[in-house]
Amino acid sequence: MKRRSLFLLAGGVGATGLLIGFGLRAPTPASRLGDGQLLAPKEGEAALNGWVKIDRDGLVHIAMPRAEMGQGSHTGLAQLLAEELDADWSTVRVLDAPVAGIYANQALLLNVLPLRGEDDDGSVARFARGAAQRLGYLLALQVTGGSSSVRDAWGPMRHAGAVARQLLLKAAADAWKLPVAELRTEAGQVLHASGRKAGYGELAAAAAKLTPPQEVSLKPRAQWRFIGHSTPRLDLPPKVDGTAGYGVDVRLPGMLYAALRQSPSFGGRLVGLDTAALQQRPGVRAAFAIGPRTAVVVADSWWRAEAALKAHAPEWLAGPKGSLNTKELRDRLARALDQREGSGFRNDGDARAELLSAARKLQARYEAPMLAHAPLEPQNCTAQVKDGKVTVWVPTQVASLARWKAAQVADVALDAVTVHTTYLGGGFGRRLETDVVEQAVAIALRTEGLPVKLLWNREEDFTQSQYRPMAMAHFEAALASDGKPLAWLNKLAGPSLAFDTTDRLLPGMAADMPDKNHIEGAYELPYAIPNLRVRQLRVPIGVPVASWRSVGHSLNGFFTEGFIDELALAAGQDPFQYRDALLDKSPRHRAVLRLAAQKAGWGQALPPGRARGIALHESFGSICAQVAEVSVQGQALKVHRVTVALDAGTLVNPDAVRAQMEGSVIFALSAALYGEITVEGGAIQQRNFPQQPLLSLADTPQIDCHFIGSERDPGGVGEPGVPPLAPAVVNAIAAATGRRLRRLPIRL
Repeated sequence: MKRRSLFLLAGGVGATGLLIGFGLRAPTPASRLGDGQLLAPKEGEAALNGWVKIDRDGLVHIAMPRAEMGQGSHTGLAQLLAEELDADWSTVRVLDAPVAGIYANQALLLNVLPLRGEDDDGSVARFARGAAQRLGYLLALQVTGGSSSVRDAWGPMRHAGAVARQLLLKAAADAWKLPVAELRTEAGQVLHASGRKAGYGELAAAAAKLTPPQEVSLKPRAQWRFIGHSTPRLDLPPKVDGTAGYGVDVRLPGMLYAALRQSPSFGGRLVGLDTAALQQRPGVRAAFAIGPRTAVVVADSWWRAEAALKAHAPEWLAGPKGSLNTKELRDRLARALDQREGSGFRNDGDARAELLSAARKLQARYEAPMLAHAPLEPQNCTAQVKDGKVTVWVPTQVASLARWKAAQVADVALDAVTVHTTYLGGGFGRRLETDVVEQAVAIALRTEGLPVKLLWNREEDFTQSQYRPMAMAHFEAALASDGKPLAWLNKLAGPSLAFDTTDRLLPGMAADMPDKNHIEGAYELPYAIPNLRVRQLRVPIGVPVASWRSVGHSLNGFFTEGFIDELALAAGQDPFQYRDALLDKSPRHRAVLRLAAQKAGWGQALPPGRARGIALHESFGSICAQVAEVSVQGQALKVHRVTVALDAGTLVNPDAVRAQMEGSVIFALSAALYGEITVEGGAIQQRNFPQQPLLSLADTPQIDCHFIGSERDPGGVGEPGVPPLAPAVVNAIAAATGRRLRRLPIRL
């Protein structure tokens, strides 16, 4: 079999799970500024480019091509532009960017990683190139995910601010008949040594008429006033005073409300809907089916629509997957590991030979369950179809794809669709999906031009989702006489994120090819292991899967860091020191590992009954290590403290980064302790938070965060804090009890 290095972009974006393209070149910053008319300036406003407009009062309106779902992206992105513009922060406002190519998430589109794979005839590369051509519209793919918002905006938004500043300087110079070199800017004003000054609002209209400069200089770090500082978040005041607009808050004149039920079993269909009885219910305007598996009631309030469906439940016929259950799915994965070799992602040295001849060997099998995203704001979308135009109000992570799907359902041109992105009450990858948008538009087609808000109840949200895939990993390792690993074999079995998501969102575009999303975090280990073999086994499970916060890293971080801990204990060595000794060629990883250990007091005495566990993982351009301090009493586990160390390059807003790390720990610990989606009779069993709880405040550990200062470009922060948590806790349990847990959720 011929082997070659393939440069693929098969998903691997943390947020999309889409096959994006092949061999795309990053545009220069100047090509991403766009025409100021993209922002549609109103009376008294002047757009200096596609990213910023300024009104007469000096308010600076900055376009936000990424969604705000609590991660602070609107503030971080505004800081980038405001820094180079020399804006007064009190005048900064954010606005929803239109769907346009200049706002495409290049950090996702250009995430072309050198993946080692097998390709006999070049078909994989040919498909990737063809996909890039056929999916040209994805150049306007505005995605919030993959911890990419700040990384993607790092160049373009700073450049846009710098260009706007130069235009304002030139406008003042022209008005005052002075050289630009004699002028400076500060806090929203252009100043001259003579005392003359003008606010940006006074100069914006004239500046907008000038030709933008082809080249600008960006500020040196020493002059930064916003970047690197914990600038107050723009989204907090409206969230505190109640003026923040989430999807569930949308109110429009004459608005109707819709509730629905979908087949409880995979592949099931609707066989009975008592429309006559439903339409006799108070406030009900209509009852009908959309597609073969969805029943809808439209009423003058959501509660009335929901009550009607409760009173007259639809009848369903189970589909061909009616006997599907979790045990069968686990057996499929286990059989695949036992019987198949899969496709190769990494093959350094000769792991097989070393394993055959080694005197000291270790093997283990790890498992992780399906998980629901379960954002606190249930799925919702408001849609209006009127006069050939479609307008959508939706909390979405992918406005451009929502627009495209809405146009398909309504059978209108793309430019006839407007998408308004609201605040998101949590996303975690669930709001990359467009199912609720498609349903809302289909319902709006039947409401005679009136807007309609579709809201799923919590049970629909749990049972009709797309889930983090279950996965199973088989490990084998050979140890040298000094305990260091001579060989490492990892076979990972599970469904394909990229294939499943692409087939669902872009039918006909999915391809049978290696899936980086599935294997990420498993093949790019930082440890010095001379013989390393990583294989991928794609196993369909018949349950829709999708990206879940940190995607494949959430699985593989647990698998790999659990097994490396087992090697340390088998070698009779301290888990921290064992890892540290394997990082000679990974100095950044070593620095993060040592910082976490130092701040956690690794090696120092603990109160009786407590133990520590450590884990290290790189994802989305950042390196994170965590130390968990736990105690175990019988069947009771208590996580007392989690110490986080992070190298994420330049931290645009350190306070927001700290909040992300704290949130990641809580999110990941909830999943590690309680998260599990199971299937019985072809249906999801967990229906609400009592079956998949969130971590309570009383059970939340002390979380200490420490950052490594760096002048590197920013790395991601929304997801890198998730993968190390579960292995750190499980490793601590092993240290406390001698018991190795290889399956999540944690069960003592």
